[in-house]
Amino acid sequence: MAGNAQKMPVGLRVATSGFVIFWLILAAFPFIWTFWGSFKVELDFFSLTNWTNALTGERTQAAHGSPFTGAGYRGSWIQEEFWRNVINTLIVCFFVVCTSLTIGTLGGYALSRSSHRYTFWLLITALIFRAMPPITLVSGYLLPFFEWNIWGILPTTIIVLVAINQPFTLWMLHSFFQNIPKELDESAKVDGCTQFQAFRFVIVPVMWPGVITTGLFSFLLAYNDFAVTSMLLSASNRTMVPEIAAYLGTTYTEGNVMFAVSAVVSASVPLFLLVMFFQRQIVSGLTAGAVKG
Repeated sequence: MAGNAQKMPVGLRVATSGFVIFWLILAAFPFIWTFWGSFKVELDFFSLTNWTNALTGERTQAAHGSPFTGAGYRGSWIQEEFWRNVINTLIVCFFVVCTSLTIGTLGGYALSRSSHRYTFWLLITALIFRAMPPITLVSGYLLPFFEWNIWGILPTTIIVLVAINQPFTLWMLHSFFQNIPKELDESAKVDGCTQFQAFRFVIVPVMWPGVITTGLFSFLLAYNDFAVTSMLLSASNRTMVPEIAAYLGTTYTEGNVMFAVSAVVSASVPLFLLVMFFQRQIVSGLTAGAVKG
């Protein structure tokens, strides 16, 4: 009887399911529409006279003999050499993630095991810097970068992104370490481990989902960044997001806007695959950070 009483009424269940499906379609529509439009010509996808041209591909058919074309992808990847921007993005993301995780893991562990009062103020200071808009921090780097002639290159941008990302990484990993009982460290020391060996062989394997979760968020920060990379990178060293914005800045040239649409799809698909592949680690990592261990 109790089980039957707790069952959701059929009408409410249907309404809830319909509402969820509606919002899923609404949320996915921009991505599906952009993916579809990336295989059209500009006069179809951005048609002002008849929006159904984006569905039928009438002018794409006339220009390329098919309602679908890869001209946008060829233009962005080959003509505009978008592959260079992809490589730059991967380099930036790799070093930002590795550096942020190394510093954040060691720092978060040290702060979580420290009993000193300054630990709290260090975390508050980090939180304040994280709350500040990144653009306000970037302006302070411009003058020395220009004076030392190191503006526009990848290493300086990596340094700035790490500086902006580090407070978040430190806070997140600190919360994960706090949820791991200190008794594990003490047990490892009793068995003959040093403090670093206890950290490496006992603590890190336990909170590995948290490292993956934090690393993924660090990766997304560097991957999707626009403000920092657009201000600190020269045109020849741009990452993907500033390059897409550059395509949109030349819309007076017919076809360039389709380069941007194709580049957006190219930049979005890896993120979708990444989240799908690491979804279990993300969920377990977020759960580990929220539940007292």
